Amino acid sequence: MSASKHLLFELGSEELPPKTLLKLSNALLNNIIQGLIGAELSFTTSKAYATPRRLAVFIENLSTAQPDKTVEKRGPAIQAAFAPDGSPSKAALGFATSCDTSFENLERLKTDKGEWLSFTQAVKGQATEYLIPDIIRTSIAGLPIAKRMRWGSFTTEFVRPVHWAVLLFGDSVIKTEILGLQTGATTQGHRFHAPQKITLNKPEDYAQTLLQQGRVIAEIEQRKTIIRDAAQQAAAAVKGFAHIEDDLLDEIAALNEWPVPITGTFDTRYLALPPEVLITTMQTNQKYFPVKNANGDLLANFITFSNIESTNPISIQQGNERVVTPRLSDAEFFWNQDRKKTLEDRVESLSSVVFQENLGTVFAKTKRVQNLAKFIAGHLGANVELAERAALLAKADLMTEMVGEFGNLQGLMGRYYALADNEPKEVAYAIEEHYFPKQSGSPTAGSATGQVLAIAEKIDTLVGIFAVGLIPTGDKDPYALRRAALGILRTIIENKLNINIVELTEFASAQIAVLPTQSMGFIDQSTTADRVIDFISDRLKGYCLDHGYTADEFDAVLALTPAEPLDFMQRVQAVKAFRELPQAESLAAANKRIRNILKKSDSQPAASVGVLQEPQEQQLLQAALQSALDIQPLLAQRDYQATLNRLANLQNDVDAFFDHVMVMTDDLDLRANRLALLNMLSEQFLTCADISKLQS
Repeated sequence: MSASKHLLFELGSEELPPKTLLKLSNALLNNIIQGLIGAELSFTTSKAYATPRRLAVFIENLSTAQPDKTVEKRGPAIQAAFAPDGSPSKAALGFATSCDTSFENLERLKTDKGEWLSFTQAVKGQATEYLIPDIIRTSIAGLPIAKRMRWGSFTTEFVRPVHWAVLLFGDSVIKTEILGLQTGATTQGHRFHAPQKITLNKPEDYAQTLLQQGRVIAEIEQRKTIIRDAAQQAAAAVKGFAHIEDDLLDEIAALNEWPVPITGTFDTRYLALPPEVLITTMQTNQKYFPVKNANGDLLANFITFSNIESTNPISIQQGNERVVTPRLSDAEFFWNQDRKKTLEDRVESLSSVVFQENLGTVFAKTKRVQNLAKFIAGHLGANVELAERAALLAKADLMTEMVGEFGNLQGLMGRYYALADNEPKEVAYAIEEHYFPKQSGSPTAGSATGQVLAIAEKIDTLVGIFAVGLIPTGDKDPYALRRAALGILRTIIENKLNINIVELTEFASAQIAVLPTQSMGFIDQSTTADRVIDFISDRLKGYCLDHGYTADEFDAVLALTPAEPLDFMQRVQAVKAFRELPQAESLAAANKRIRNILKKSDSQPAASVGVLQEPQEQQLLQAALQSALDIQPLLAQRDYQATLNRLANLQNDVDAFFDHVMVMTDDLDLRANRLALLNMLSEQFLTCADISKLQS
């Protein structure tokens, strides 16, 4: 086994952005790993460390050198390697020079495709310590930093000014320059508890040394566990439970190297505010964990974390209480002021808010969504009046003080204000739910009106943005159209709604097409609906693959282009179940054969099946006629699985037909009748899906 040593790289800096610390840490680790793999340097395990003032990577058992290897270079073909007099050609001599050898040392390489000059050379692997500096520098340069900064007189750039760099390989320092700093074995501990410099002797002792000498918990996952447990203990002391969301936990862990819990209180009068307002104020503005009782109601307490073990924690508590009070007072003011006007009173003011320069204002969008909601509710048998009312009020909370301060509460505050205005409960909840699902895996709208409004709002956005030519490309999707398309599909499929997506898209497109002509003209309006449908179809494919269906199962149904997403999923489910049947492979192959015969035949099938000669084809005809009768009621109920199960019973008759009957006989009338029989079979299977698309 080749020799190995542990590697440690640490970059110390000013406090790093807490919301991107984990992302930077993971990227640095991944970049270094890719660099090591690219350099053919082996190792056993790797680990990333991250604190507010440092990023570090530990690599265990990293080989001390690249493996030696033999490199074979291929030169010009033999016929081009020699001049007419037999002397080496310029190409041959040039190849020898490029290999740093003489022509006499070249070899001949024979293959079944010809013969070439070649040169084989033993290459000794480079020492790891010479390769690591460039790997580190390349890894840092490749970090996902939106805005890099310079500091002092340095020309180097990083997300924050850097102050030290450690690069240990075994017990030795790899001397190099990283971001303008000379690497060494000296790190720094906690800014206040252990400001002295700390010497690291071994990479494997890094975390323990920082903990014992530096009062720094280097591993972010360990700090998250400590913070979570400490928050719950602090909350238990006031007879509550800490409300901990993962994003905030990550951020607090990224803000503290030595987290210490502090419990604070606020005036109980603020508990009269909607709980989401208090939670948002505490979490977003103050980075506090709210505290709830056993019933899930908020208590007038919060848990914050200090990055220092203070000798006077009461002063820290009081300081946080002084800071949060004005925030809560502002929220209370917004709540009281907003309720002085109804949501309906705010609708007209949406005319001052531009949705998209070529699509008009949010008020114009509201009117389009109203029409769409009426259209969808009518098709679903939902309450049209409630749908139109909810659509009218859906965006009105954008004009409130509360949503102006806390943008993430849009929709939610609309629900609260609608209830305060004595709007129907169904309307109020639909206002909140029209933003659902908010993210991958989150719930879809639960109320019928909410489902109507969620679909209407998203299809208007999709069609409108496509109409003005802002189609997502690559990773760029500023209007979140992929999420909107998936949200439409999830709302329809998961709530079992029978909606024709083609009709819906065409209706939405017709509304866009009547906008003032000077605002349009980016793409042909007649193609907008088709483009949107194709886009939604792509998202549907991703949805199917994510739910365990295969690409060929999706393609088998797509061949029939069902217009309703729910119907599409029912067919895919049936195809997947059919595929498990013992007859499936044979019938899929037979269908493929039938489709090919029908496609390539220069004869047309008869209008109906006439006289057949062979007993096998007569038997298949009778079986096909019976199956056609049997599947009619099943198709009427959209029971595609039962339909395919019934058609699977045709296998023996289909196999017997192909074993004993020649379709393309010279008798043209007989040929037409046999083609008609095959066409009958094909059409029966195509009532569910094109199973010829299934791969064996």
